[in-house]
Amino acid sequence: MNKVDSQLLVIFGASGDLTARKLLPGVFVLHQKLLLPHNFCILGAARTQHTDEEYRLLMKDHLLEELKDKICSPALVDSFLKRVFYLSFDSNDSSDYAKLKEKIDILQQQKKLEDRILYYLATPPIMYERIPTFLKENGLNVTKTHDGWRRIIVEKPFGTSLDSAQRLNKHLSRIFQEKQIYRIDHYLGKETVQNILVLRFSNGIFEPLWNRNYIDSVEISATEKLGVEKRGKYYDGAGALRDMIQNHLMQLMAFAAMEPPSSFDPERIRDEIVKVFRSLHAYSEKEMNSLIVRGQYQGYRNEPDVSPTSNTETYVAMKMYIDNWRWSGVPFYIVTGKKMSEKASEITINFKSTPQQLFIGQCSGSSCNKLVIRIQPDESISIKFGLKVPGAGFTVRQVGMDFRYDSLSSESLPDAYERLLLDAMLGDSTLYARSDALEASWSIIDPILKYWQENGEKGIFSYDEGEDGPTERRTLSIPKETWTCELNNK
Repeated sequence: MNKVDSQLLVIFGASGDLTARKLLPGVFVLHQKLLLPHNFCILGAARTQHTDEEYRLLMKDHLLEELKDKICSPALVDSFLKRVFYLSFDSNDSSDYAKLKEKIDILQQQKKLEDRILYYLATPPIMYERIPTFLKENGLNVTKTHDGWRRIIVEKPFGTSLDSAQRLNKHLSRIFQEKQIYRIDHYLGKETVQNILVLRFSNGIFEPLWNRNYIDSVEISATEKLGVEKRGKYYDGAGALRDMIQNHLMQLMAFAAMEPPSSFDPERIRDEIVKVFRSLHAYSEKEMNSLIVRGQYQGYRNEPDVSPTSNTETYVAMKMYIDNWRWSGVPFYIVTGKKMSEKASEITINFKSTPQQLFIGQCSGSSCNKLVIRIQPDESISIKFGLKVPGAGFTVRQVGMDFRYDSLSSESLPDAYERLLLDAMLGDSTLYARSDALEASWSIIDPILKYWQENGEKGIFSYDEGEDGPTERRTLSIPKETWTCELNNK
């Protein structure tokens, strides 16, 4: 692994929930694993009034709570917090950035930091344009040394439509170069997601079969038992299509469907991701009705901060096609929903069945042989196939072979933010979205959102808590449900 250079991590929104629950715990684990250089500091910046010591004490409580299973020594927490500093300032006021500039200069001199700064926008989306603008106005977006750099990490949602995403991309490109902009998607930091590339491209038993000749369909799903909880205000303006499919699930689809890159270089990998999005079949209005099912769970309109007349979808099932040589005619089923029967995120590759049934009990569905890549919970990979039942005759039963990631090591798997933060510190953008890929994915999603907006409540179906979505989903003939029913009936 490459070594992290001496640098400063500046977190905007340092008093917020994301910083306390994900960012600082992620950086602490890097500190614990000795992956950070000696000259490395974190500067938290927010409006809330704190001294350095007050902020450290506050974050110590969060670290001890979030990492209670990982922290082996309170002294290690104290040594980490010595790297953490805080600045109270107004990020909405350009003149206040003089305080930020002064604090950065002091830290670089006192802690002997090189002129390398990673900015993290852990803020509401409205600040994604303002903060970079003010950084530029105060000269904080450029370095004066030959080996210095500036990088910026932007959280989702990156735009709410194609137009807004394009506008934000253009705005950021006037302040930072594309190679300096890191659009984070925490799903791509999960170990199982990264292993899709290794599973496909390092195993001769999979890659030759990874095409329309042998694969019947692909399912990509992310479901939750919970509802919107305390996120009603955000979620009612976003919905499942924006919140989950446009970013997380479409990125997973790209990893599963992409062509082998010419090299394992970040830009070569991201080139292939863009090709997948540009090959997606665009829906006609008729197909939006027949190939997409949207739903809303009973009681959603009674949730806090949700409109009593809301048409926001909490469930979406889509049948998508990739119009290229490898995947022509193979349906990709994308499913996400809240208040569902289980919490699970996984990719399922359904292989084609044998052309003839020779045995009693042999599965005849389109998903008899499948590869299941489970992303959460219990990250694992399993293969399902038919075997002979012991005894006379040739009766067949579907069985599975399972691999769990926790069997590789007694240590827990790296958290997504831990991995993604380390990559940004190293300048590795492989798992971050590029502007052209982002806009290509929005070009598929945007017409659907506009069509739904025009149609209002028409076409949105209701479902009860604990169900697998509205019954109308069955019109899509999702293989997993067919396979499960067949198995339960035997």
